[in-house]
Amino acid sequence: MITSLLIANRGEIACRIVRTCRDLGIRTVAVHSDADENALHARVADTAVRLPGSAPSDTYLRGDLIVKAALAAGADAVHPGYGFLSENGDFARAVQDAGLVWIGPPPEAIEAMASKTRAKELMGIEPLREVTEADLPVLVKAAAGGGGRGMRVVRHLADLEAELAAARAEATSAFGDGEVFIEPYVEGGRHVEVQVLADTHGTVWALGTRDCSLQRRHQKVVEEAPAPGLTTPLTDELHTLAVRAARAVSYVGAGTVEFLVAGDRAHFLEMNTRLQVEHPVTEAVFGLDLVAEQIRVAEGHALPADPPRPRGHAVEARLYAEDPAHDWAPQTGRLHRLTVPDAVRLDTGYSDGDDIGVHYDPLLAKAVAHAPTRGEAIRKLASALERATIHGPVTNRDLLVRSLRHEEFTTGRMDTGFYDRHLPELTQAAPDPHAPLAAALADAHGRSRFGGWRNVRSAPQIKRYAMDGEEHEVRYDHTRDGLTADGVRVVHADTHLVVLEVEGVQRRFEVARYGTDIFVNATRLTALPRFPDPTTQHAPGSLLAPMPGTVVRIAEGLTEGASVETGQPLLWLEAMKMQHKITAPATGTLSTLHVKPGQQVEPGMLLAVVQPT
Repeated sequence: MITSLLIANRGEIACRIVRTCRDLGIRTVAVHSDADENALHARVADTAVRLPGSAPSDTYLRGDLIVKAALAAGADAVHPGYGFLSENGDFARAVQDAGLVWIGPPPEAIEAMASKTRAKELMGIEPLREVTEADLPVLVKAAAGGGGRGMRVVRHLADLEAELAAARAEATSAFGDGEVFIEPYVEGGRHVEVQVLADTHGTVWALGTRDCSLQRRHQKVVEEAPAPGLTTPLTDELHTLAVRAARAVSYVGAGTVEFLVAGDRAHFLEMNTRLQVEHPVTEAVFGLDLVAEQIRVAEGHALPADPPRPRGHAVEARLYAEDPAHDWAPQTGRLHRLTVPDAVRLDTGYSDGDDIGVHYDPLLAKAVAHAPTRGEAIRKLASALERATIHGPVTNRDLLVRSLRHEEFTTGRMDTGFYDRHLPELTQAAPDPHAPLAAALADAHGRSRFGGWRNVRSAPQIKRYAMDGEEHEVRYDHTRDGLTADGVRVVHADTHLVVLEVEGVQRRFEVARYGTDIFVNATRLTALPRFPDPTTQHAPGSLLAPMPGTVVRIAEGLTEGASVETGQPLLWLEAMKMQHKITAPATGTLSTLHVKPGQQVEPGMLLAVVQPT
């Protein structure tokens, strides 16, 4: 029996594994980098061991340090979670060689399937060796790991070498393995997968299908179970192929077999030899705890001959600290508050007051809704996200709500190109026009400016706020009849709650302030000084860092004085394990280059200046 388990991971998956271990009476050991010293997963585990450093390559990708931590803490088992070393056969073997129980498939199965190139060969599929114009578009893909890292769609042959280099760099940073391969890119397909669970006694379960077609940068955003609209013959075929893949490598534990479905044809993509981020939707539909089942299988227990019967429908949405309207730029800063209605399950690696840093994935939480029907589950999840309190950096919350309510999604007609087609409309700013007024009234109340009414009329109060990239000026008066502002009647105003009557309808605005950042219901505003600071203004053509990160590469041969063209790549930033390309905003001359490879940058820092011709 397992009595103490080390979790070789971080964030929400580590916290989720801790919860199950507590239910089973198993003591937990967390590992943490220096950047994660005060992270939630390190606080909720029974004990924690430091991994010196902050970069993944120095910490969560150091299998030798993690095995030493497990032995030092007295653990008798290791759970890898997902990502990092979860699909590393050498790590699994090192865990077993140290006399510890490995919560996962045999190293040989990982090595057969975790490398996507070898997995395709096992399934009789050959990757592209030479790429011609006739093969385009193609997909460059990391052989190890997942989560969209190390993946690039190439539509022009001239871009292939640069995209191969970027994919290798991302894969090395995220998984410690820079191997990549090339395969045809199927447009208009759906990403459908099958959850499998196998024991050491020869039983393999196929736990239904999941649809994960809503993706950004090849990383899933919304997932659901079961996959809607599949015919019974196609579903049976997917189940059969998934079980066959598991049996082909004598698989043990939880895994996922992924397919690209186009019409009634299923194209094998890969087998992920680990727990998936989206496993909660399968848990909800089948009434299982997959982490508990993983542990029981590792202890040698046999699965029943048949899995439980599925019930209802479940949908999951990933809440990211990122700005979808600005190339999905990751965001950092203090997460002041995060709450969602109790009607949905929330898996998170953060609590109120935690800081979101630059070193790891920007995933804040996963929200999961389960209901008797697909429509009810979608409605429940969209409503819960809309009413969630998220005070902190910019997130993709509004995008998630609009995606869930989009007609293409609600009717089950989505595919992996959903965001390519609809991102502009889904990220169109829709600020609440009365949010600045509510913020101003709450602020004025907090400053005790609502003294008694005076016969001598004073000048209107004026406040300025930034909201969705635009500046808003608010004016209000304090008269004999109360507070008024542009025909809106102020029913109530205090520091945290403002009630306005707009066209005869009362609206409530909950207000929270953290320094210059103000949240009015779901709207974020920034209080602006009355007079702008001229030192913050930049010359035309200035390129500012959109996020905190590290400059990993400058375009070859690029120096000050060079001629550049609109859209030409100038440099690359790495943030949260993804590389982000910075391009020339106009055709002209690179008059200034302020950064060099290896340099750390902060949001808004001046990177370079292109003088337009």
